[in-house]
Amino acid sequence: MPDELKKDDLTEVLLKEEKFYYPSKEVLARASIKNYEEIAVKAQEDPESFWEEAANELEWYKKWNKVLDDSKKPFYQWFSGAKCNIFHNALERHQKTEVKDKVAYYWEDESGNNRKITYAELYQMTNQFAGILKKLGIQKGDRVSIYMPNIPETAMALLACAKLGAIHSVVYAGFSAQALADRINDAEAKVLITVDGGKRRNKPIKLKETADSALENCPTVKYVVVIKYANIPVTMKQGRDFLYDDLKKEKVEIPRTEEMESTDPLFILYTSGTTAKPKGVIHVHGGYQVGISRTLKWVFDLKDNDIYWSTADPGWITGHSYIVYAPLICGATSVMYDGAPDYPEADRLWQVVEKYKVTIFYTAPTVIRMMMKYGTAWPKKYKMASLRLLGTVGEPINPEAWRWYYENIGKKLCPVMNTWWQTETGMFMLCPLPVLPLKAGSVVKPFPGIEAEVVDQGGKTVPVGKGGFLVIKTPWPAMLSNLYKNPKRYLETYFEKIPGVYTTGDLATKDKDGYFWIQGRSDDVLKIAGHRIGNAEIESALVAHPSVAEAGVIGIPDEIRGEIAKAFVILKKGIEPEEELKEELKLKVRETLGPVVIFKDIQYVDKLPKTRSGKIMRRVLKAQELGLPLGDTSTLEE
Repeated sequence: MPDELKKDDLTEVLLKEEKFYYPSKEVLARASIKNYEEIAVKAQEDPESFWEEAANELEWYKKWNKVLDDSKKPFYQWFSGAKCNIFHNALERHQKTEVKDKVAYYWEDESGNNRKITYAELYQMTNQFAGILKKLGIQKGDRVSIYMPNIPETAMALLACAKLGAIHSVVYAGFSAQALADRINDAEAKVLITVDGGKRRNKPIKLKETADSALENCPTVKYVVVIKYANIPVTMKQGRDFLYDDLKKEKVEIPRTEEMESTDPLFILYTSGTTAKPKGVIHVHGGYQVGISRTLKWVFDLKDNDIYWSTADPGWITGHSYIVYAPLICGATSVMYDGAPDYPEADRLWQVVEKYKVTIFYTAPTVIRMMMKYGTAWPKKYKMASLRLLGTVGEPINPEAWRWYYENIGKKLCPVMNTWWQTETGMFMLCPLPVLPLKAGSVVKPFPGIEAEVVDQGGKTVPVGKGGFLVIKTPWPAMLSNLYKNPKRYLETYFEKIPGVYTTGDLATKDKDGYFWIQGRSDDVLKIAGHRIGNAEIESALVAHPSVAEAGVIGIPDEIRGEIAKAFVILKKGIEPEEELKEELKLKVRETLGPVVIFKDIQYVDKLPKTRSGKIMRRVLKAQELGLPLGDTSTLEE
């Protein structure tokens, strides 16, 4: 948390994007939820009834004694006393309905290899795999680490763990051996599930080899299950490593689905930990399934005939919530894609959208800005007439990228559902519904049942248009239940910095219409001559210039002003890196944010250091600039 924010020290954001983008008559006509304001008011007056209604749409072995038990707050318990299993709602209950014959996943890789898996097939795969895990000794409460790319077997592995009551811990398949070992050891996993390897831009990625290096220092792992995927030769350690294909040949008993307490852990997911040891965020069966299913259904107005595509990876929370669990609970058909979004050409995404007639497309601002860099000729090759809703997730989206997405991909017909949420929140928190008027770059308003505010360090609401800390004032069902083996850090990180509320760690503003604007992390803030400016704000201003594709901004110590900015800028193709352009860029920032932003320099670069989820690692830029140690770089894309 930065130093205390004083009233006259808050950044006044010049919210120039005041234009509303209204939903069309067609969008309004087909929307299932039309009366957002009425529902939001009722949900705020009685949030427990709102979430109980959502819970009643799912199946439970035993109903709850209490919707929300806050007797040990902030260790909140939702649907306490209930018995359930998320696997039952995601797969098992569908076997009694027509959904069983519906496609769960259309899967494709960057080479064009593809598969089609129905709900019945995924159910059979998962049951068999649960039997395999049980034969290897996995039971309720055991931890299982998963280190795999974006393939249907990854969903199968998560669901099999859930069925057994085991706690899965997915480690993104781009992490280094050390990062994998750290997460396996913290979770004390008994089994690791991995693949022989993967491919990115047609280059082999030797995941089993990386896993072998990690396992040299992982004493708790007894067994490794290796799924063949990329046909990369692997070394198998006798007695420890087993090929999935061999295990499938053995007869296994299909285990019964474990009846879990609503508050029993479902998974541990480690945050990226760019500044400290990763935090093991725990989500549980009961409240999590309620929050993610209602938010997906309402925000994307999910219909039975939709083809939904989230371009995220199962290794991140978006993959857990909105590739695996929520779409399956809702009985949706999803596209799952494993590969680079611009390989072999820059039209890969639009090709997939058209091929599978995708109706809902959900991606990251980083991807949108990458596509902007390639220009409009690529999406123009495809009609993409099936699209009806667009979405963004992962980081604040600048208005320029939002408009490009809306105009060139959605043809001004598809509302953009700009969602703000976190690993810790588990589900969408600030986001529009399709019926709401939108503003380019804004996350609009809280989802019904969520009470958010922008406050100062003392917890007092800041004036309209002023920057402050984004907080959530009341509990919600999909919230993290704790940090693994670290309740003290749970309290310190989320509930003690600003007492009485959940502190998100993000900075935001709220405009006169009650619309929220995310500025970036509170630890990604420049303080120039007493003025607080979010790095993301400056980056957004730079990217608003027609010559700029991407930008990363850091603070450089300055003797007089305390800190000044340095920008690292990637120009669009065909733009010459001229000195005159730097002055134009500085002027653009000055026009957007006022004269408080002072630059030491703007440097042209070919690439920026990013995590594999697409976030710019400003810490690495700063360390390089100041000649400091780089620290943990296991999350870097390259």
